[in-house]
Amino acid sequence: MNSPPPIVLCSLIIPLILGSPARATQQETGFLDRKVSVQASDYRYQIFVPDNWSRKKKWPVVLFLHGSGERGSDGLLQTDVGLPAAIRRDRTRFPVLVVMPQCSGNRWWTDPLMEEMALAALTAATQEFHGDSKRIYVTGLSMGGYGTLDLAAKYPARFAAIAPVCGGLFLPAQLRKDHPELSGEFPEEPANPAKAYADFAAKIGKQPVWIFHGADDDTVPVEGSRKIYSALKAAGGNVRFTEYPGVGHNSWDKAYLEPELMNWLLSKTL
Repeated sequence: MNSPPPIVLCSLIIPLILGSPARATQQETGFLDRKVSVQASDYRYQIFVPDNWSRKKKWPVVLFLHGSGERGSDGLLQTDVGLPAAIRRDRTRFPVLVVMPQCSGNRWWTDPLMEEMALAALTAATQEFHGDSKRIYVTGLSMGGYGTLDLAAKYPARFAAIAPVCGGLFLPAQLRKDHPELSGEFPEEPANPAKAYADFAAKIGKQPVWIFHGADDDTVPVEGSRKIYSALKAAGGNVRFTEYPGVGHNSWDKAYLEPELMNWLLSKTL
């Protein structure tokens, strides 16, 4: 068989050479593994990058805080439940960067070290993927709902809106029994809690809040979310409350499939 002439060989080789850098620099999308170092320890987290990501624009960023069942150090469990699961069902609904840190075992999202780690992951991901600092949101379920409310009260100027799911300010008796390590972090709800909820509402101010909770939740009773909602309304806050009749602790499947949720979040800007 005759060999192709040199000119033909060059025409075949040159596109391959020129095409290599383009492929090498193409941005990965989907769920990506990352790592952040805090106080001399490394923590794995994940970030979801939309398929159409481009550095030509700034992107909204959602910080997602998982529940107690996903604690660990593998950097993966937190992607199985809640917002990450909803993304996997239909990623076209989520044109945002989603940062998913993982809380260490036997710790809680309100632990100062865990909050520092979550915020460090948020900062790193925002910088790497051209996030918009004026459109950063936080949401979380159960333990992550507690963390969402705590972060929002401590850093109200950082988040454009928040969406706590089946969270609260005080641990119910059963959770205190199941998690004795948390007794120092969460005081019992006082006999007259009105002032505590009013103080929380004052810290939140006008920050937009959308609360979700199941009416039949026997793990984190819905009364806590009702009191937060009432306190925010009384203080003139910007708050919505969705309570699901007949739903127990798992209200996150319904919450993260709410058709309005992403549009509501993305309509808020600092």
